[in-house]
Amino acid sequence: MTKPPVLIAGGGIGGLCVALTLEQIGVPFIVYEAVEDLRPLGVGINLQPNAVRELYDLGIGADDLDAVGVPAREWALVGLNGNDIYSEPRGELAGYKWPQYAVHRGLFHMLLLEKLRQRAGEGAIRLGHRVTGYENNPDGTVSALIERADGTTEWATGSLLIGADGIHSAIRAQMHPDQPPINWGGAIMWRGTTRAKPIRTGSSFVGLGTHRQRMVIYPISHPDPATGLATINWIAEVTVDNSQGWQNSGWFKPVGIDAFIHHFEGWTYDWLDVPALLRGADIAYENPMIDRDPIPTWIDGNVVLMGDAAHPMYPTGSNGASQAIVDARVLGAAMIEHGVTGEALRAFDRQLCEPISQVVLRNRGAGPFGLLNMVDERCGGEFENIDDVIPAKDRAAFMAGYQSAAGFAMEKLNGAPPTIRPGAVVRNLA
Repeated sequence: MTKPPVLIAGGGIGGLCVALTLEQIGVPFIVYEAVEDLRPLGVGINLQPNAVRELYDLGIGADDLDAVGVPAREWALVGLNGNDIYSEPRGELAGYKWPQYAVHRGLFHMLLLEKLRQRAGEGAIRLGHRVTGYENNPDGTVSALIERADGTTEWATGSLLIGADGIHSAIRAQMHPDQPPINWGGAIMWRGTTRAKPIRTGSSFVGLGTHRQRMVIYPISHPDPATGLATINWIAEVTVDNSQGWQNSGWFKPVGIDAFIHHFEGWTYDWLDVPALLRGADIAYENPMIDRDPIPTWIDGNVVLMGDAAHPMYPTGSNGASQAIVDARVLGAAMIEHGVTGEALRAFDRQLCEPISQVVLRNRGAGPFGLLNMVDERCGGEFENIDDVIPAKDRAAFMAGYQSAAGFAMEKLNGAPPTIRPGAVVRNLA
């Protein structure tokens, strides 16, 4: 008798990447997504070379990614007075075998959805279906409780259940009922996009300011040949007293630029006018910078968490989406080795849970933006020569440590074999 399909809770970036991986290795699956109509929501995200490598191996290449974003050329931190703290080339310019991409999150999401429907058919994803709970069955299968958009419910049986249902995961809540509430460290972010001319290299990721108040700026489209304008993604961020917890209603809402631009009115340099960039946007989206405390395991019997359901992290290292993509591929590789079994889930958990939990904590401590904290502590964020504040070798060592922890240290990544070798499929599905 053929095993029942793998059930995937959530049709976000992680859920679609694991679905595309299962399609590639010959494992039947069904994706259940709560939203009835998936649309291109969100603004910019970065895909690190370790994730782009996996996308290429999934048959999602440079032409696809160029349609939804742009290869990053530089990563830079800049002090409060506009002077450089640290910069380095990124992607292939740095020596990686794969580029780093800055993409529009919503357009990238739609690209994954289109690829999945092309390869697996319209029935591969069921919209308006939210997984709200699960049961591990005595026969080794797992049942998922699904709530339809009309309020009715059903049980679906699968060989495994993959919880890719995000930071508010119902599957994680059942697996770890005593988990602490969502953690907010006091940072509020306003996100938006503006049509403007790219700065520095033309495709630079720039972090500007201090740990208390900063901007992140990078393009997520190629410049228009006629105007030279690109879609510039920006994040404006301030840190406030969080002793009373998050008081606003909801975790994500649109706001006007006037709600926060006063924090950045004086940020004008000969190479960048921050107030003009902010006022050039039609709207901004406000949300707190949140994560969850790491949990000791991502598995319960034949149920596994991945992506933000497993390791929601502050976006300070630009690797939340990247890690979800890597999760999908490591999980697929575990199934190739161990079959569609609980042992595959245990192998996945052993490989990733502990090290990625450390990345969560590292990002909570400012991740690669920790250099801004160090500069602020030593000179208030303003300086003439950064070498007088932090020597170059110390800055380079700090960044190398983060890249290693996050899984995209160049020499290790370049020398690693494919996570899933070409043509590999899961055997013995009966």
